[in-house]
Amino acid sequence: MSVLLLILAAGTVSAHGASLSSGSREPIRVPTWLFLSTGGAAVGASFLLASFVTDRQFIRQLHQWGFPIHAENSHVAVTAGRVLGLVGYVTVLVIGFIGPSTPQTNAAILLVWVGWWAGLAMTSYLVGNTWQTLNPLSTIALVLPSLNRRYPDSYGAWPSVIGLLALIWIEVISPLAADPQLLATAVVAYSVVTLFGVGIFGRDTWFDKADPVERVFRYYGRVAPIGKTGRKIKFRLFGMDLSVPRLVDDFDEVVFIIALLWGTTFDGFVTTPGWRTLTEPLVAGGFPPQVLYPVALLAGFGLFFGIYLIAVELSRRTAETYLQSRMVAVQFAPPLLAIAAGYHFAHYLGYFLELAPALWLALLSPFSDPGTVPVYQPPSWFGGVGIAAVVIGHLVAIWVAHAAAYDLFPSRIQAIRSQYPFIAVMVFYTMTSLWVITRPEVALPYI
Repeated sequence: MSVLLLILAAGTVSAHGASLSSGSREPIRVPTWLFLSTGGAAVGASFLLASFVTDRQFIRQLHQWGFPIHAENSHVAVTAGRVLGLVGYVTVLVIGFIGPSTPQTNAAILLVWVGWWAGLAMTSYLVGNTWQTLNPLSTIALVLPSLNRRYPDSYGAWPSVIGLLALIWIEVISPLAADPQLLATAVVAYSVVTLFGVGIFGRDTWFDKADPVERVFRYYGRVAPIGKTGRKIKFRLFGMDLSVPRLVDDFDEVVFIIALLWGTTFDGFVTTPGWRTLTEPLVAGGFPPQVLYPVALLAGFGLFFGIYLIAVELSRRTAETYLQSRMVAVQFAPPLLAIAAGYHFAHYLGYFLELAPALWLALLSPFSDPGTVPVYQPPSWFGGVGIAAVVIGHLVAIWVAHAAAYDLFPSRIQAIRSQYPFIAVMVFYTMTSLWVITRPEVALPYI
């Protein structure tokens, strides 16, 4: 229902989230085949190095290593976080409805896209997940009554999968980044449906199972070096919490991870000249341009997911195991979150830095519309940061997959052989991500 309301509000006008920026992404000035093959080779070489580590106890100790962080007055921090989240929520609604109409100067637009989806999302995998505390709808749900109906087991994570894909589509094709009132209306619609779900199934159940945004931040938080273990806050190595304890329990959660990985890739892919080149002959041949984006979203998701399923079956064959496909798919899915985090960082870091001064100015004077908007222009070498982020995310994924294999298979040779197909998949994901972030950014065609 929330998805339907957002789609009806969105229309089909152009305002991709990145439209706030200057679109200054520049292509890398080396041959495409060179940097793609280099990135793929780096991933393959890292697997060869990881394969020499066969001591199960060492692998387990490395993933479990860490030390507690004593957070004094944590209840005060939680209360402050909840208040801050509510203030941000009210700001988005008030400034969205009655603030400046120019998106580059509207605090609601900048707070959602620059501060939240770019900035806060990056902190969730670089530092730790704070959205569980900041989430204003979760705070409001604390004081709402609930019927506490049993959440059907058959639903699983599927509502969050559908919700995530729909939100990605809406973010790409709708004017939510250019129309403050429409953005505020969409936030209200999402809030109504979310709180309705809370009223039926209960706060904990809804945000744990069905809410796509909560699941995105929770999964990203498992990549971060700071997280909760029980009631304690713990510092650990980057990405090591993706396998200890288990993050994914069933096939629907695997689907969500693939959707998250593809979603950010799709967000960047449709702003490349390659997308325009691919779609021009289709539209010229009579293909409805309004259908291009949902078809591309679903087709790309199907491709990413299909390749992963093929890797699962090939892994069972190369490892010569009788384990069910579901068990193998569940075991090797969490490492993909490190890839998703690396690509999100590469895609949004420049966007965040460029518009952070405008966000700060808008928050200081939310009801005014200054004539000039301050922006930061990253230096020419900044593109290398994105490439490094993609490669590092894949290297972390390689190691986590290595540990996952040793946790699943009793034989060392089985553990090593089981990784062959997944390394090939990760090389494919690496080369796709590198290609997207090194293409120049252009306006979305046909919308």
